[in-house]
Amino acid sequence: MAGKSRAEMMEENRAKLIWAARKAFAEKGYANASMDELTAEVGLTRGALYHNFGDKRGLLAAVVHQIDNEMASRAQAIGARLQDDWEGLLAEGAAYIEMALDPEVQRILLLDGPAVLGDPSQWPSQSSCLEVTERTVERLIAKGFLKPVDAEAAARLLNGVALNAALWIAASEDPKAVLPKAIEAFRALATGLLAKPA
Repeated sequence: MAGKSRAEMMEENRAKLIWAARKAFAEKGYANASMDELTAEVGLTRGALYHNFGDKRGLLAAVVHQIDNEMASRAQAIGARLQDDWEGLLAEGAAYIEMALDPEVQRILLLDGPAVLGDPSQWPSQSSCLEVTERTVERLIAKGFLKPVDAEAAARLLNGVALNAALWIAASEDPKAVLPKAIEAFRALATGLLAKPA
């Protein structure tokens, strides 16, 4: 049996480092996570970390990207089950907001991520989420379901509301109490786009 190629080994090392970092960042937070402990746990060196991610911040960016993509996929799957673009859009936004209750999502994506990586709306993973929302908004406008507003502007505002609601939940002292308020406000704001009042 042939050994693994260099590319396969590098990809395997990347995956190990992301897994270990995700665990460490969730348990200890970004600031308290030790890169020496993290690399030792998966049998790699700091050199492997620097080669793959540049530094600790680069590793956090990779972890945030992975979690954000998982959240978007889960939210989109929830929305797709409804087979109705409008209800799907509302369900997708509510699902994204609700994921802010997950301790891993709270700590890594919503607290440490913005503190270390800056504005979440500028993250690459948010751009792909925006594209999906924009396509849905375009379909709803074409069907006359939504007001004929600029689709990109509407998508950016809808995504911004969901993201900011999630950030609010993560930073609050009682996330479970904030969740229903955030979802209710998200739905109320989104219905302002309807061509005919609900």
